[in-house]
Amino acid sequence: MVPAVAVAAVGLLMSLVVALTRDGGSDTVRATDTATSAVGADAAVRPSASPTATGRTPEATPSTASPAAPKPSATTASARPSRGGAPTSAAAPRPASGGAPLAGRIAPGITYRGVATHYDAGDGDGACLYGPSADRMTAAMNTADYETSRACGAYVLVRAAGGASVTVRITNECPAPCAPGQLDLSREAFAELAGLSAGRIPITWSLLSPGTSDTLSIRYKTGSSSHWCGIQAIGHRNPLARLEVATGSGWQRLTRTEYNYFLSPNGTGCGGALRLTDIYGERLTVDGIAVRPDAVQPTRVQFARH
Repeated sequence: MVPAVAVAAVGLLMSLVVALTRDGGSDTVRATDTATSAVGADAAVRPSASPTATGRTPEATPSTASPAAPKPSATTASARPSRGGAPTSAAAPRPASGGAPLAGRIAPGITYRGVATHYDAGDGDGACLYGPSADRMTAAMNTADYETSRACGAYVLVRAAGGASVTVRITNECPAPCAPGQLDLSREAFAELAGLSAGRIPITWSLLSPGTSDTLSIRYKTGSSSHWCGIQAIGHRNPLARLEVATGSGWQRLTRTEYNYFLSPNGTGCGGALRLTDIYGERLTVDGIAVRPDAVQPTRVQFARH
């Protein structure tokens, strides 16, 4: 009888072990399944890479004639590269709301170093194709910083080593041998800094957002129609970063040419609403500009001063 009781006890003990082992294993599998399900659910709702804090996806820095001189950093002063030499003063980091997220090689808050030369500006026209002008306080930007006409219309404060200064508007391009950082000033502008006989002087320069009561204007290029058009903005206070045309499904960005017109090769948006964006990200919408080639048509809008 004793052996029978012993056998029964051993059988009962083995049953308990098997039961406990099964329960433990089941808990382990459930925990793993739960963790896997949580990861899968999280992956399903996790958004893709989001735009920057400004609401725009980063753009690729355009290539230039000086690949060794990248676009200035808008956040790290010590990392700002030179344009014909290191900046003479580094601006403090700017908040996103006050920065210039769409700036190219020329950004606000940075002082650039280079040289100034001079040329006969003729009737005041140049590569930017703004047309003849009585205003001779103008300059031609070196090709690298001209950046396929992105510098067109920019106002720049130029200072000579002796302290003299002059404000000029970029209306032309200065090809090689003009180097990054160099400005080719009109004779009238150069004379504000030094005698013309000096020929070439060291300078520093920086971007301005001037005060003005004028509004900007729009001009359609010669040959424009509802089937093809080139569009130009004139008199903008800050450098222009984008020009878009209205379509049935939203806005379409036009490509900017080196002669400072934005082209719609298939006529999309020609004669319709336009949206202009400056380097600070401000957007202005313009309606009612008909396709009238070569006519400068004023608007009622202007970018804010910075």
